[in-house]
Amino acid sequence: MNLRAYLSRETLLHPTTLTLLMIFYIPGTIYGYYWYKGQLQDTWEWNPHWQIPFVPDSPTASLLFTIAVLWLWIRPAPNRSPVWRSIRGLVEALAVVTSVKYGIWASAIIFAGAAYGDQLVWEHWMLVASHLSMAVCAVLYARFFHFRIWALAAAAAWTFLNDTVDYGFGVYPYLPNELMDKVPQVAVFTFLLTAFSVLTAGLSRYLPEEARRNEKSAA
Repeated sequence: MNLRAYLSRETLLHPTTLTLLMIFYIPGTIYGYYWYKGQLQDTWEWNPHWQIPFVPDSPTASLLFTIAVLWLWIRPAPNRSPVWRSIRGLVEALAVVTSVKYGIWASAIIFAGAAYGDQLVWEHWMLVASHLSMAVCAVLYARFFHFRIWALAAAAAWTFLNDTVDYGFGVYPYLPNELMDKVPQVAVFTFLLTAFSVLTAGLSRYLPEEARRNEKSAA
């Protein structure tokens, strides 16, 4: 079986594949929120409570992707209700944008910390593997989602707002000690990565659709 077969609709949307995804994603999401337990407690104690939703970035991305895939599995076609279509589209767009962003961001920060002297241990490699998998899965499944341009724009606005709150109010994810004097550079990288993630989400969603249209018109 070649790579194209492994990445085909039939393989990626097969119940066995989706079950395996849920086996990893659901416990991983729960563990992700537990990972942020200390920062959530600190934010609740020392910051305005409205900042809480902006703290657990990666697990929220994982949660949104889990919901989007479950929705795709249970009801492949969009609901006829405009409200439900809008909600579903927004969840899907947020799932792809944030999964790509935080999947890359966490891995990049781990390696940046190592470049400045942080010692890598097995937990770091586990985090790199899990976060890069988030980004890859988001790109692979984006073509099966139904979000429109307006939902992608809304997801971009929310993610840029998240960046603004993170670095404007100091609730960004905890960094390695070696990067604590480089927060401005990390902030710039984070904003640029958001732009890249929005572009990647759009291309992953619409390029395969355009390719299918071109194949049909050529036939």
